Amino acid sequence: MGRRRGGGQCARGDDCRRRRFPGTAGTGGGVRPVAEVLTIPALRDRIDAVDQQLVALLNERVACAVEIGRIKHQSGLAVYQPDREAEVLGGVRRRAGELGGPLTADAVVRIFERIIDEARRAERVASAQRHDGDPSGE
Repeated sequence: MGRRRGGGQCARGDDCRRRRFPGTAGTGGGVRPVAEVLTIPALRDRIDAVDQQLVALLNERVACAVEIGRIKHQSGLAVYQPDREAEVLGGVRRRAGELGGPLTADAVVRIFERIIDEARRAERVASAQRHDGDPSGE
């Protein structure tokens, strides 16, 4: 990771969509789609690395949600708070629009709806474990 020309991998922070060929700076025609530069195995390696990062980030996110759930329970608040969910979904929709990537804003929102559902499920499981196995958390 981090190697540029000839290394077969996208550098961290590189958008992986376009790559400049060596010796073409300033020639106007030196930018080609990444598919013409990187091999399928190199791109799959990059996807695998991104997947590993996503798993770590998702676990970090859900751990935060579980802790929030614990605090909500102690404070007598409901696990489901639709205003907060709408705020999160609006934020990821805006960010997806800013990035303009291959995923549409609607697609990103659908992914985050699932992430939020799984975080809520993890909150319920943690609550049940704290309360002697009572799945209701009461």
